[in-house]
Amino acid sequence: MTKMNRRWILRQRPVGDIADDDLQLVESPMPEPGDGEMLVRNVYLMVAPTNRVWMSQIDQYMAPVALGEVMRGVTMGVVVESSNPEFKPGDIVEGGMAWEEYSVTRTGRRIQMEYGLPLHAYASVLGNSGLTAYFGMLDIARPTAGNTVVVSAAAGGVGSIAGQIGKILGCRVVGIAGGESKCRLVRDRFGLDACVDYKGGNLLADLRAACPDGIDVDFENVGGDTMDAVLTLINPGASIALCGMISTYNASGDWWSPKMFRNVVMKRARIEGFLISDYRSRFPEALEVMAQWVRDGQLKYQVDIVDGIEQAPAALNRLFTGKNVGKQLVRLSPEPAIA
Repeated sequence: MTKMNRRWILRQRPVGDIADDDLQLVESPMPEPGDGEMLVRNVYLMVAPTNRVWMSQIDQYMAPVALGEVMRGVTMGVVVESSNPEFKPGDIVEGGMAWEEYSVTRTGRRIQMEYGLPLHAYASVLGNSGLTAYFGMLDIARPTAGNTVVVSAAAGGVGSIAGQIGKILGCRVVGIAGGESKCRLVRDRFGLDACVDYKGGNLLADLRAACPDGIDVDFENVGGDTMDAVLTLINPGASIALCGMISTYNASGDWWSPKMFRNVVMKRARIEGFLISDYRSRFPEALEVMAQWVRDGQLKYQVDIVDGIEQAPAALNRLFTGKNVGKQLVRLSPEPAIA
């Protein structure tokens, strides 16, 4: 009997929130690797807001996923077969593959597992989310000790790490998250100085109270009204690292533009967007530092795991409804035994 591979196909472009018929789970014959390729059994699908962007026919940093094609995704898995001399069966690799149980690829980032951490750590704090926080904070935001730093989506996969890096750098860090339970997690587990509940109905007033000396650095993940409140309170010379604008990704019309964008001029602020793919050559330096922070207990992480490829669309929706805590992962198959 031919072994089958389950995969999600993009049937139509979502309008607003992702609907049940925008994607279709299909079965196809198990792919076979050709010369220079390898077959990977995917273990984790790392769900991120950018997945929603890839579904849209808009100007973006990559071509949108074509209708009828398998949904693009970042996965981590174990090599089953290899015709690539750089990889052998049993190697663990991470890369841009797809929402599917098995993938054929020529390239991938080999995960060495040298830091004594579980595999899900390499899909979260030592994966793209953690690396985004690291380079976004150190290279783009560039806070100095004593600065007031605000991090939106502070209980999420990127924000939770970015906020803690701000603390490691000696800053006063204020998170923004949705709901008292998430704010409590941000304060108690991730160690931020304060957390503002954007669902509390008084975002600007509450943020002003949490940042009595204004805001020096914004690590922005949300956009929308959240970014507007932050821009209202920035200090002269403030730095804004624009990592994401998740509040706008399900918009059916034009994306939101900040009403308070004028403050970038009035306060002589610096705003810069960035993509983690620009830093790929520098991943090893960041991983050494971050792994040590994790081992020392300075950096804590949290993963939110759902099981089964059939849960992938629901897992993505969790990012937009605020149900996830920490890095959202979909476990597609059992973790390999690590010697």
